[in-house]
Amino acid sequence: MTADSNAPVPVWTLATEDVSVPDVMGDEGMTPARLAELRTALATLADAPIATLEAHPIATTRGPKGGVALHAASPLARQLSQLVTQTAKSAPPTTDVAATGDVLYRMVVPAKFAAQVGEGLVRPMAAKTLPGGVRGPLVGPNGILGHATFVPVAGKGAAGVTNGSASSAGVVAASGGALTVAAPLVLMAVAVSVSAHAEQQRQESLERITELLEQLHEDKLEHERSELDGCRDAIDKATSILLDQGRIGLSLGLDSAAHAIGTSIARTRSRLTRWQNALAGFPEGPVDVETLTKAFPGIFETAGTFRAHLELARLAIALKRRVLVLQAVEHAQLEGESHPFTTFVRTLQDDERGVDELESAITSVLLRLSSLELKRRGGFRSIVYTQGEVDGLLKAVYRLRALGDELDVGIHHADVAIEIERRSDGSLVVFPGVPA
Repeated sequence: MTADSNAPVPVWTLATEDVSVPDVMGDEGMTPARLAELRTALATLADAPIATLEAHPIATTRGPKGGVALHAASPLARQLSQLVTQTAKSAPPTTDVAATGDVLYRMVVPAKFAAQVGEGLVRPMAAKTLPGGVRGPLVGPNGILGHATFVPVAGKGAAGVTNGSASSAGVVAASGGALTVAAPLVLMAVAVSVSAHAEQQRQESLERITELLEQLHEDKLEHERSELDGCRDAIDKATSILLDQGRIGLSLGLDSAAHAIGTSIARTRSRLTRWQNALAGFPEGPVDVETLTKAFPGIFETAGTFRAHLELARLAIALKRRVLVLQAVEHAQLEGESHPFTTFVRTLQDDERGVDELESAITSVLLRLSSLELKRRGGFRSIVYTQGEVDGLLKAVYRLRALGDELDVGIHHADVAIEIERRSDGSLVVFPGVPA
């Protein structure tokens, strides 16, 4: 987390294209609340995606766990260094946080533009233990930055070129206001963060499915899990190549991994169709427990087949999203000197549509299951219930309701904060996006 102090810190306003907007940032210091208001105003006024970038001295680093580590020579690290160097002359001397050693950069993408990146990639993660809370390192209503005073860094101090591929830096002052055009920087920060988010989902799904299969002893499902887990090495290598070294042309060489993931996605679609057909065949009103168990084997068991199928689906979707990010970055790089961020977003939107629909359909099935009314075998004709029957029926109802409670639905899409820890040696750790 950052050091708890009232020292002013610099904030940059970054645009992905050369746009003209009123200078709403000004040159005076501002509070976190004021910065949030101005960020919303800029998002409303600008047609192109914009973001703000803050730099804070770090008292204690979190380490690489939960994030993606990048070398000092990575495109994102180079772009951050270039931005700071080229705007140093326009920043007040008191905001030179780079001199303190380790630095926490916090890029905030307004909800208007964050929604374009994808429903399943940058999404608030609800806390199960705290209603209305979120998961992540942010502290307090204004995050970890509640004690900071922000000092805008004028874009006029920047120099360089306005374009470039996703792996080449491009920092320049925009034509209006205090905006700095840095499309590759924003692209790479978003890409690495959403890759970290997808990897986090993969790890959580893999942990759950491994625990389930240890109890279930199902060889076919174990084989399916092993096939999916075997894709990680190839995806990790491609991630390192594209995000760390910035090379072009290797992310699409994941033939075997893509085939295994595609096969698992196909299995998931087949299972989903069976689930949907079963639900459509249920009568109106209460459903017999035995009928439900026959259609969804193991639904009332902690380590049942149905729950194993769910976790395999989530694992396949998480891996698929990681591949989609790599492909989108590569396409943005191939765009060359045009609009890499626009290409990145467009490619993601085109490729992820089917994955989003699949995930949404699974969610609908779980919500439908969680709202079912149950009855014991034989119906309600007998008025005599044993204590065991009552306990079993209540237990089954609670397990169904839990299917709906575990879903992240109805979450308001807020501004997304991407945190980047920069070590004194120039290396980075980028964490999954969380609500700002």
